Amino acid sequence: MPGTSCNGVTIEPLSVRDFWICPARLFIRPAMEMQKDSPSLPFMKMHGLGNDFVVIDGRTQPVSISADIVRSMGDRRWGVGFDQLVLIEADREADARLRFWNADGSSSAACGNATRCVARHLMDESRSASLVLRTERGLLACEDAGRGWTRVNMGKPMFGWREIPLAEDLDTLSLPLDGNPVATGMGNPHCTFFVDDADAVDLESRGADVECHPLFPERTNVQFCSLFGPSCIRMRVWERGVGVTPASGSSSCAAVVASSRRGLTGRQATVRLDAGELEIDWKEDGVWMAGPTAHVFNATLWPDSLISGN
Repeated sequence: MPGTSCNGVTIEPLSVRDFWICPARLFIRPAMEMQKDSPSLPFMKMHGLGNDFVVIDGRTQPVSISADIVRSMGDRRWGVGFDQLVLIEADREADARLRFWNADGSSSAACGNATRCVARHLMDESRSASLVLRTERGLLACEDAGRGWTRVNMGKPMFGWREIPLAEDLDTLSLPLDGNPVATGMGNPHCTFFVDDADAVDLESRGADVECHPLFPERTNVQFCSLFGPSCIRMRVWERGVGVTPASGSSSCAAVVASSRRGLTGRQATVRLDAGELEIDWKEDGVWMAGPTAHVFNATLWPDSLISGN
């Protein structure tokens, strides 16, 4: 296929795993041209059931990430677009350390689907069936779950109002909000509503209101769940700092923990999300989450164009 020209830039056909993105200057340049006149920021684009991430590998060369860079890269029109940005760093005890940012530039201590995506990438890289990743939650065990799925132990859930955190001492099993939701900490805060029909909820309106409710000093992720039986939950998600997303790993963990605490399901359940299913198992050593991952492409970004384009 011949190359195309736009704004004086010729775009030649490139491998899906080897191209440069220059969002503010339209928009894709051949790698050789980019190398001549600008710094580069290699990254990977991954997703877990449509919950998508930009992953930057900083194990061999330090990478400085600012809130401005995160917001610029996260813009789905001017940047790359993602729900979370993940930085992989070297660690003395674990196979790697992960740091997370939401698309609005805020940091997050946990991101379940991103952890699974990076775990799969690193297991493929090292040809191993298991590894350990460090996050602010501590050391998380990761393993091949078969079927191309990846399983991660997201750690033990937290129920104390200070741990989640809440703004005051309240019963976390029944918050004084319309719908009596459950509050859970999975390294990030969660507020879970149980409703008759999750698909009938005005997610954009309800989610935005609850995320910023004064009860949650660090804001919160919001889930609306309806039960399909003692081991199956239909869930829709509003992510803190992101908005509506087709899937969320830590939210799925929080939903099963909340439903089990309420006596609505057992400690093991399938969570049906907008884009597919995750399997959650709340064990003594933590909440295990299993599901598929996808490594979509590799690319290299021109950071200056992101900052000047917004």
